[in-house]
Amino acid sequence: MLTVDFSADRTLADIATREWSFRRQHVVRELGAYVPLRSVLPKLDPANQAEKLAFWTTVLRELDELDVSTLSPTGREDRLVLRQQVEALRLSQIFREYERPFNAFTSFWDDTAAAIREESFDHENKYRDAISMMREMPRYFDEAIANMETGLARGFSQPKIVLPAAIRTIQAVLAQTPEETDYFRPYHTFPDAVPVTVRPELLQEARAAIIEAVLPAYARLLAFMQDVYAPTAIESIAATNLPDGPAYYNAKVNEFTTLEMPAEDIYELGLAEVETCSAHMLAAVRDSGFGGTLEEFLTFLKSEPQFYPTSAEDLLMRAAWITKKVEAKLGSFFGLLPRRRFAIEPVPENIAPNYPMGTGAPGLYLLNTFNLASRPLYILPVLTLHEAVPGHCFQMSLAAENEARPPFRAQTYGIAYGNAWALYCEKRLGVEMGIYETPYDVFGMWSLLTLRAVRMVVDVGVHAKGWSYDRARDYMSEKTGLPLLVVEAELQRYISWPGQALGYYLGMMAIERAREKAERMLGQAFDIRAFHDRILALGPVPMTLVEDSIDQMITEQLDEQAKRV
Repeated sequence: MLTVDFSADRTLADIATREWSFRRQHVVRELGAYVPLRSVLPKLDPANQAEKLAFWTTVLRELDELDVSTLSPTGREDRLVLRQQVEALRLSQIFREYERPFNAFTSFWDDTAAAIREESFDHENKYRDAISMMREMPRYFDEAIANMETGLARGFSQPKIVLPAAIRTIQAVLAQTPEETDYFRPYHTFPDAVPVTVRPELLQEARAAIIEAVLPAYARLLAFMQDVYAPTAIESIAATNLPDGPAYYNAKVNEFTTLEMPAEDIYELGLAEVETCSAHMLAAVRDSGFGGTLEEFLTFLKSEPQFYPTSAEDLLMRAAWITKKVEAKLGSFFGLLPRRRFAIEPVPENIAPNYPMGTGAPGLYLLNTFNLASRPLYILPVLTLHEAVPGHCFQMSLAAENEARPPFRAQTYGIAYGNAWALYCEKRLGVEMGIYETPYDVFGMWSLLTLRAVRMVVDVGVHAKGWSYDRARDYMSEKTGLPLLVVEAELQRYISWPGQALGYYLGMMAIERAREKAERMLGQAFDIRAFHDRILALGPVPMTLVEDSIDQMITEQLDEQAKRV
């Protein structure tokens, strides 16, 4: 029998509090988490990078020195989650990822804008913090540029093929007036909590900070990217060709899947799942009454105006309608609902050309309205289930509102866990809720799920098996049937962010295994609401912990049933 020593739990809590405080000071975005607004941006110079490595190495040692057997069940769970997060942060320092501080999806420059986009400006202090942050950006950008120069010198850069799109996001900011930028966005309107008397001052200071600090920082960054980085960047798209590449890629595979599964096994599983999904796609084609081949069906879809929005507003309003249909069904599937609501907005123009179809975060569902001819409406139900409700917006809000969890579990985002849940929502709950109303909607669901299976093949193929860009692009286009613009954006994301796309499908399969086991073991006593609430109460955790928690739930319920007999 285990002996619980609550002093061990207190020691763990002290370590976690100290680590979280350090992380908030030194990291802008990590593990896909919300970007906090701060008045002082972290320092990125070599001394601070060394400090981060030393700190997280010490934290790991402290966590490993804890006697796990003396922790409470919650303490053991917290230690496992914290250790996984800190190990990822430590390895990021060892591989010096700060020398490659952007990819085709996120960047250090857009993170500063995202901090303002994602913040709720409900107090005067937040407006002043944003101004202070903007004043910090020249120093912050210059330190990032110095790190990128070091990366270039050792062959650790992003590949040339992803740079044009990244550079366009910088140019787009510089093409705007100060008032058009995301940085000025909260200053267009003020809540009642901001005194009328200080609003003119805030407007003036924000405009001056953008003119004097933000735009000059972007201008220097653009010159560096065009004149230095792009001509010097590596040609290879494979992570294994980077310095210490095989070890680096293996570390990213482990981080993003939270599983000990070799890349070769993921590749083989991906090939099999692609074929399974493709068969379901073809079945949806037949259900639609179309008698031709899949290629002919795709041609038909591309040529029919009925499958495409007529305007950005049309796309946004249709997404809003889908969310309301989902919300009408939530009570039958969940016992606990988040208090926070979310807005539906278009992706900002400066990042839209190379941005995914949509993204979800607490309080905000972003839909890409760029190039409406590549935004088919039959994709919208599955996209909304994944990104908004009951996917990311829903799950992340519940995690943030869970006062029983420490901040490192409530205020972060696990790539594997978060996307496993979102894929489960689109594949399993979307069907059970009746959200897919036509064969075209079902086709869209299987098309996107095929994309997630394709990711397992392409990510490993590109980074570990020598696939060329053209081979990867052609494979994705053939298997998913998605528009070329979507395929290119997705592929550049996989190339520039090794391993990130691998956890989605594997994690979904873990949730499906857990549900099938719970249904089999509990029979008529299985409660779908309790099952979902249990998973969502965990917050971002390694996927092995999801299955362990459901096993524990099964045991608890069986024991309770036995007591009643």
